[in-house]
Amino acid sequence: MSDRVDEAKCFIVELDKAVEAHLDWTRRVMRCAVLHTSPGDDVLAVDAHTLCRFGHWFSAQKHHFEKLDAQKTHEIDVVHQTMHGAIRQICNCILDGHPGNSTDVDVFEKAQSDLIRLMAWFKTEFLAEAMGHDPLTGLPMRLGLAEAYMHLQKQCNRDRNLLYVGLIDADHFKSVNDNYGHTVGDMALRHLANTLKGVLRLHEPLFRYGGEEFLVLMQCESPEAAAMAAKRIVNRVGEVPMLLPSAQLVLTVTLGMAQASLDGSMDEVIERADKALYAGKHAGRNRYVIDGA
Repeated sequence: MSDRVDEAKCFIVELDKAVEAHLDWTRRVMRCAVLHTSPGDDVLAVDAHTLCRFGHWFSAQKHHFEKLDAQKTHEIDVVHQTMHGAIRQICNCILDGHPGNSTDVDVFEKAQSDLIRLMAWFKTEFLAEAMGHDPLTGLPMRLGLAEAYMHLQKQCNRDRNLLYVGLIDADHFKSVNDNYGHTVGDMALRHLANTLKGVLRLHEPLFRYGGEEFLVLMQCESPEAAAMAAKRIVNRVGEVPMLLPSAQLVLTVTLGMAQASLDGSMDEVIERADKALYAGKHAGRNRYVIDGA
């Protein structure tokens, strides 16, 4: 296991280096904007997205990305090429003596934001994949949680977002096993995992925490946004029943959430989320409770 984790960490280091190489590329673009000097043929070329260090590295490593998610891998290709295309348009305008187009700037900024978001998702997934997945739901297990927590804690500090830990527990799940059998119970857990993955955003890693309990790490801009996200999760689970041969099995969940401090320990915030979850269960289930709210 440690060898796989070390390999994943080395892979992420190389990923970061490839992304950081764009900082040099950005410096040359800045000089073009201020001094009206060419940023270089590798920036102005139509195939500039294949000439930069990130483009070279990503092309060589694409098969690793596709194993995790082929669609998101394709999205990286698209947004990276779009980002280069927008900058090429801006630089060509400047070199021709014209001001840049605000639309091109908007396209560049959105593509860059999308690229950063996608790469953050893959970084988390690479670590989780190396540390093992739950064979029933396909979700990463708690073994990779500490690494993902520390990574997102640093990212939230850098981006000035709030990090929340959410504990999600299936309500009355014992009755599912008792009434339908453990085979249907396993199917229900897979259904629940897929429903949760469908409602969560790219940068919100989901873990099988144990039994019928899941843990999610959520980045939110504000406490209000956290409450909206929690409500969305709880509502969505109840809206998507599992189809059985002769019936529909409606599942509900209770969600307890707690905000992590800038330098707080993972265990402490999980304990507060667990207390919020217990409060939600005590209040009647099928609801969310946010610690301190």
